[in-house]
Amino acid sequence: MEKGSHQIQVNVMQVKDQLDPDLRKIIKKRKQVAMIPVGSIEQHGPHLPVSTDSDIVSEIAKQVSQKCNFLLLPTISYGVSFEHAPLFNLSLKSSTLQKLLVDIASSLVSLKINTLFILNGHHGNQMALQNTKRMIELATKKKIKVFVFSYWLFMKTEFDHAGFVETSIMRVISNKVNMKKAKKGLITNQLSKKELLRLSKRASKSFPSVTRNGVWGDPTRANVKDGKKLISEIVRNLVKSSQTSITHTNRKLHQ
Repeated sequence: MEKGSHQIQVNVMQVKDQLDPDLRKIIKKRKQVAMIPVGSIEQHGPHLPVSTDSDIVSEIAKQVSQKCNFLLLPTISYGVSFEHAPLFNLSLKSSTLQKLLVDIASSLVSLKINTLFILNGHHGNQMALQNTKRMIELATKKKIKVFVFSYWLFMKTEFDHAGFVETSIMRVISNKVNMKKAKKGLITNQLSKKELLRLSKRASKSFPSVTRNGVWGDPTRANVKDGKKLISEIVRNLVKSSQTSITHTNRKLHQ
């Protein structure tokens, strides 16, 4: 188990740490944008904690919110992870996750917050979250603008599950990584696009059917230096896309 983490200290407006009078004053002072991270609780091989997706997306959301001056909402740590059974997972139905986010967004509307970024940290949440955007805008009569981003789409390195990417990032932000237990899982760099697509479809239904140890990729190469580079790249690109999304929305509103 690695001792300590290399996590960068970030000052950010985390809603969970604020007092009610202060929050209401902040919201009243100017239009606020909120960001909510959505992760999962599921197996991540023999070397990473089951909280990995939630840990990573929470840290990335924290850094993006700090740079963009967003209100950071508490992480939804549960996701749609049934595909990992019979390995450990605590899962929500897609409809449950969607209803939860619709209710949270409705609360934001009542507080006069009109923009919400949903930052996704788990592959299995994607379909549910894309549909959630439409559900929220319908439920709130488009009084809140919703953007859904999955953080791994903002890096060039091929994504994995408990492999090089996630393990490198976790070595930066967590002290719960046990590199002595890290072992290679499914290696796909020699596969054709057709073979990779076929495996991905299988994995979305039963992840253990494509990799016995629950790992997609090679975590043995993971290191802190690359973890920091990955975080920096993801945060930089997310900040740019977030700011562009807000600017584009504001232009449309004033046309």
